[in-house]
Order: sequence, then structure tokens, then C-alpha cells
Amino acid sequence: MFTSRIQNPILRNIVEWVVVIGLAVLLALLVRTFLFRITRVTGYSMEPSLSHGDVLILNRFSYLFSSPQVGDIVAFPYPADPSDFFIKRVIATHGDVVDLRDDRFWINGYPLDDPFSELPVLSLGTMNFPLTVEEGYLFLLGDNRNMSRDSRCVTVGTVSESEMLGKVLVRFWPPANFGRVD
Repeated sequence: MFTSRIQNPILRNIVEWVVVIGLAVLLALLVRTFLFRITRVTGYSMEPSLSHGDVLILNRFSYLFSSPQVGDIVAFPYPADPSDFFIKRVIATHGDVVDLRDDRFWINGYPLDDPFSELPVLSLGTMNFPLTVEEGYLFLLGDNRNMSRDSRCVTVGTVSESEMLGKVLVRFWPPANFGRVD
């Protein structure tokens, strides 16, 4: 290493520490930027899957080689305040027709069949239905369908795949709920 040229052992030690700390910071930034990100759940829109205060690890490279799939839980910047993240579930992808009628969501003419659709949808939102999801966009809903600001609201709308910050991979806080998130 280049520090072997430094004669003063104290100065050499300081330079070695600065290099090690600098490399550690650089590595952490690379991991955060390209591989994983940590975020916290704020609110109750994803209950019962995720709770307010849960801390999650996002897989940032999951969509480099593939597109989000129906059922994925994803994070993206809230359109009205990009410093705030939303966490929602992918319900429909490009080409799918989403409708909201008879107090439930319909995808391509079939009622949405997932564990979060058992209760009637009382919060209709402000989007005009039916709507066709455009190429490169996603229709996202919170699992707590009646307490979620999501794609049925014009302030969120369909969300571009390019805005996805990552797929939720693991909940690591609280420790009692540590594990993979589906």
C-alpha cells in the first residue's frame, strides 16, 4: 500500500484509518444506491401485511432485469412530496383494465381475488374507472383498501415502473416480526 512510503508511524496509521473509513463509506453508498435501501412504514395503509413503524429492506436491483409483478410490494416516492415514500402492492400492470364497481375492484373483467378484497371497498377515490394501465405503469393499492391513498386517487394515479425504489424484501424491525415480506 502507498502508506509504506510514509516514514512517521503515527501519520501512517492515520492515513491508513482515513483510507479504510473512506472505502467503507464508499462501499456503503454503493450498496445503498444500487443494491438495498432501508425504509420505515408510515401509516396504516398496508395492514395487516405491514404495520406503522415496521422497518424494511428494499431490494433495489430486483427490477433491473425484470418488471414488477402483480402481488409485489413496492416502494416509490409519493408524487406530492418525493421525499416521502409510499409502500403499496402491485394490483395491475400495463394493458390490464381496472374497474371499481359493486364495492370491489375488478381486473380484466374478473373480481380481484386476494385476501385483502374480502371487505367491500368504501373508499372509491377520485380516478375515473374503468381505466387501462398504460405501458410502463402500475396500478397500486394498499392492503388496507379502505384506509389507503393509492392509485385510485388522482394525487397518486398509476405509477411509472421507473419510479420504483425497490421491492420490499425483508422486515427487520420489530424483531418479533423479522422475516420475508410477501
